[in-house]
Amino acid sequence: MPSAGYDRWVVGGHRGFAGPTDLHLHSARSDGTETPAGVVRAAYDHGLRTMALTDHDTTAGWHEAARAAASLGMTFVPGIELSAKHEWRSVHLLAYLFDPGDEGLRAETERIRTDRRGRAERIVDRIGRDFDLTWDDVLAQTSDGATVGRPHIADALVARGLAGDRSEAFAGILHPREGYYVPHYAPDPFTAVRLVVAAGGVPVIAHPAPSGRDRMMPEPVIEELVRLGLAGFEIDHRENTPAGKRELHRIAAAHDLIVTGSSDYHGSGKPNLPGENTTSDEMLARILERGTGSAPTGP
Repeated sequence: MPSAGYDRWVVGGHRGFAGPTDLHLHSARSDGTETPAGVVRAAYDHGLRTMALTDHDTTAGWHEAARAAASLGMTFVPGIELSAKHEWRSVHLLAYLFDPGDEGLRAETERIRTDRRGRAERIVDRIGRDFDLTWDDVLAQTSDGATVGRPHIADALVARGLAGDRSEAFAGILHPREGYYVPHYAPDPFTAVRLVVAAGGVPVIAHPAPSGRDRMMPEPVIEELVRLGLAGFEIDHRENTPAGKRELHRIAAAHDLIVTGSSDYHGSGKPNLPGENTTSDEMLARILERGTGSAPTGP
């Protein structure tokens, strides 16, 4: 369904919202450290007036976040960060304004979450052979309904005194070289884009040009994703390399794609702060015009 009500905001001659926009934030419903309401409050305190909650593979925080945003006079854009994989690369697909009841997308996210949990248990079992860590330690670091993943294992390692913080945990015990790593199921990005589009959503690749092993997908792959309905790239993100950003801007211009900027806020789980990168009113308007599966909420 189209968004009812956002016509009331007009910025620069087009549909938009007053105030800065951050379209990539996480709560404790996945791997953030704050409640959905707490994430909204943090976004507000950092000057944001439009935000999206994009927890990994779950919409469990939408209602709480929408209520909190309404109470602060903010606009809430429903979203998710969908796990995908291309060859060895972990690909994260931000999806906005899709129908959360869509059967195909729901089935896929449930499959991902189930496998993530099983994978996390297998990792903990491996670590537990060498360190004092149990599955109960990990569960103590999660909230009800959360998508359990390696960040929760990192938090458990910190709580056990086996790491100083999440970053140290990932650089140490959780690094693949240590031998405890276990892969998890994720669809290929072609399937992920098809599912989001079929659910009326707007798919945008998150931090698509990082350094190292997960560097940007080959351009022919990206062009195929565009043909399938990929809407854009999250370019202004601290993990994208300068060279990668230049390539992404070139590709986006060639295909008239949406370009976003976001913080990828995780509470105390990462140093990222709400609003450290933002999305323009023009690009936000394009997302809102394209999404048909659900609607933003506003004051």
